[in-house]
Amino acid sequence: MRNSSALPPRSRILIVRLSSIGDVLHTTTVVHNLRRLAPDAEITWLASPPASTLLETNPDIDRLLVFDRRPIDEAGAHLRLRTCWRELKKARALLAPYTFDIALDLQGLFLTGLLTRLSKAPRRIGIHERHEGNPLFMTEMAPDIPDPHKIRRYYTALAPLGFPQETLRPGPVLCLPPALSGFAADFWAAHGIDAAHPILIVCVRTTWPDKNWPPARFGEALRAVPEQVQIVFTGAKGDRPFIEEAQRAIGGARPSLSIAGETGLLELAALMKSAALLLTGDTGPLYIAEAVGTPTLSLWGPTSPAIYGPLTSGHTFIESPYPCRACCRTHCKKKNNACMAAIAPADVAEKLSEMLEMLRREQRRHGDILHTSS
Repeated sequence: MRNSSALPPRSRILIVRLSSIGDVLHTTTVVHNLRRLAPDAEITWLASPPASTLLETNPDIDRLLVFDRRPIDEAGAHLRLRTCWRELKKARALLAPYTFDIALDLQGLFLTGLLTRLSKAPRRIGIHERHEGNPLFMTEMAPDIPDPHKIRRYYTALAPLGFPQETLRPGPVLCLPPALSGFAADFWAAHGIDAAHPILIVCVRTTWPDKNWPPARFGEALRAVPEQVQIVFTGAKGDRPFIEEAQRAIGGARPSLSIAGETGLLELAALMKSAALLLTGDTGPLYIAEAVGTPTLSLWGPTSPAIYGPLTSGHTFIESPYPCRACCRTHCKKKNNACMAAIAPADVAEKLSEMLEMLRREQRRHGDILHTSS
């Protein structure tokens, strides 16, 4: 229920969520609901590359401001204070032409708190996340909740505006630009992929080393994939050696394709939309696939789908059976990445088979090819 006294008409709202890919897509859910509940609000989003690319055609925001946080992160790590000050002056200049009534910091860092303060918004609402001194820059804090899921926790920032949790409708937003119409069909044709047959996209790497399942395990799990299902590996250029290891582990004459380093984020989204299924760990492409409506099978060890996983339907999770899973540490304290290693290739292969068969039956029922290129 809308609280008009908490959110005056035509409020000018700044969203501060700089990165990362998955969290920015999580935040699009919050912003979409804000737009739905407050259609007359003017919404500006401050974001950083590369995740800002995913917001360029977002219909729920009126203005995208791009501030590259990477130089200030690097300078801060090396205590180059003069560089930090120079980058903050750039941020202040970027924000200066605009007036905001409310700023929502949905990242909860010292840096994002400082940027929120530079916006000069009289109401600055923070969330109970990392903190790192963040509350020092806020005029108020959103209510804390026991629910661990990031999207619901980000959504608490709307509670002071009169929109409680029960108004949340899950679902990230990612709109492809018109320029990418037909991109997937042309790309697949150029790479020898038949878009009339199912495409399984596989992402073998994540941004956290300890969220990675061993590449050879991916290969073992993919051995039983039916021949008519085309296997395509994606990732960054630096992922190519790991993809090659997975391809070798598949063995035999089973063909597969690597497109690592060949696409930007929006191009990858277009390819995801044309695929039947994504196999991945907990990483950005998982949330890109969710945003474009592609089913996923994701593998979880140090992180948990109860905290980060898609809230929409069509997504299956395999969680590590290891006792100390879901520690949320970027580096394993035991230094052996045991939780991811405990996921058995046979279990992944079985779940892949189930999902592909289910998709095949659905395709037959509808009489067309799922997710064919548009």
